[in-house]
Amino acid sequence: MPLYEHVFLARQDVSQQQVEALTKEYTDVITEGGGKVTKSEYWGLKGLAFKIKKSRKAHYSLLNIDAPAAVVAEMERRMGLSTDVIRFLTLRVDELETEPSVMMRKQDRDERGGERGAGGFRGGDRGGFRGGDRGGFRGGDRGGFGGGAEGGSTFRARPPREGGDSRPPRDGDRGPRPPRPPFRDNKPGSEG
Repeated sequence: MPLYEHVFLARQDVSQQQVEALTKEYTDVITEGGGKVTKSEYWGLKGLAFKIKKSRKAHYSLLNIDAPAAVVAEMERRMGLSTDVIRFLTLRVDELETEPSVMMRKQDRDERGGERGAGGFRGGDRGGFRGGDRGGFRGGDRGGFGGGAEGGSTFRARPPREGGDSRPPRDGDRGPRPPRPPFRDNKPGSEG
C-alpha cells in the first residue's frame, strides 16, 4: 500500500482534547478502510505565517498513514467538511519515519534548554544578532554591522573621488536628461 505523511491544522479556539478527538476520528476512518496509522503526533498550538480563516494560530497534528489512496481521499473529504480543520496537506512518501519528527525533536531541545545555550540568537557566547564575542549586528569583537571591540564597522564608506564625478556611466545610469522639445498638438492641420 502507498505511504503518506498527513498534517492537519485545527482552529485555535478548539481545545487539545478536541484535536485529539479529531485525530482519533480520522484514524478510525483510515482503519475502517483497511489502512493503518503508524504514527500520530500532536505538535501543539503554533503561530501561522498569515491569517487563515480569521485564525492567527492553529493546532498542528501529524499522521503517518499506510493506506489505499481511496481511503486517504475519504479522510480528506471529511476534513474538508469539518469546521474545526482549517488546512491539511497529504504527501506521498517512499518510506515513513519511525523516530520522532523534526517538530518533536525541536520540542525536546527546547525543554532541555536548547543546544545553543542560554544565549540563543540574542547574545551568549556565539554572537547572533545582538552582541556576544562573535559579532552579529551589534557589538562583539569581530566587528559585524555595529562595530565591536575594535570599534568601527566592517563596512566602511568609500573615500570621495578626486576631480569630481568623472567615472564612466554604468548600465541604467542615464545622467542628466536633455531638454524636452516644446509641446506640439499632433492633430492634422495644426502647426505648433
